[in-house]
Amino acid sequence: MNKSYYVSYATVHKLVKALAQKVIDSDYETDVIVAIGSGGFIPARILKTFINRPILAVGISYYGIDDKPFTSPQKIQWIDETQQKITGKKVLLIDEVDDTRVTLNYCINELLKHKPKEIAVCVLHNKLKPKEAEMPKAIKRYYIGQNIDPLWIKYPWDAIDIDEHTKKEKR
Repeated sequence: MNKSYYVSYATVHKLVKALAQKVIDSDYETDVIVAIGSGGFIPARILKTFINRPILAVGISYYGIDDKPFTSPQKIQWIDETQQKITGKKVLLIDEVDDTRVTLNYCINELLKHKPKEIAVCVLHNKLKPKEAEMPKAIKRYYIGQNIDPLWIKYPWDAIDIDEHTKKEKR
């Protein structure tokens, strides 16, 4: 992918606010927010402003240091107390992007092992392209902030120079 799509903190905040409103309007009353790290951490914290629920964090990595995908997602960090925190609960899973769907699929299937009452999924961006993994059938609620072309997304938390990053979003 040659072209990059720059997203500022202000845009992230607005996308999360809109996602929160979609969740609220759908009458999904989550018990806990689960952030997929590292891209879901900041959106999860912003989401907590609008949907005041505890945040649990899981670390799943599908890309290496060189931005090349692994053969399958890798658990980097997992919640030791996951089962007691999500069994029988309504979970709202959040990540920054649904690109290949491999990470989401993996994380959802891991969470389903702990028998939550329901899992809903939120993503800031959904890339409009064929996915390498299916959304598990257990997912009935999938909230998207924005559908976009399959560009390389540059999020503000990855910026070296935030001022330059923000200027590039506006171009």
